[in-house]
Amino acid sequence: MKITVDEDKCCGAGTCVLLAPDVFDQRDEDGIVILLDERPGEQLHAVVREAASVCPGVAITVSEDA
Repeated sequence: MKITVDEDKCCGAGTCVLLAPDVFDQRDEDGIVILLDERPGEQLHAVVREAASVCPGVAITVSEDA
């Protein structure tokens, strides 16, 4: 799994941080997403997929790689 984020699409809702704080954080000044781990361990894959699916700005992309 590889994660990418589009900061321009992020609206700062913070749902991703609440779901997966080991993978996502937010900038203090504007709440925009910060990607902490672009290739999280398998134990985090399900929650990262959930974070991407509920992102209101559709700012998180998850690509499944071999």
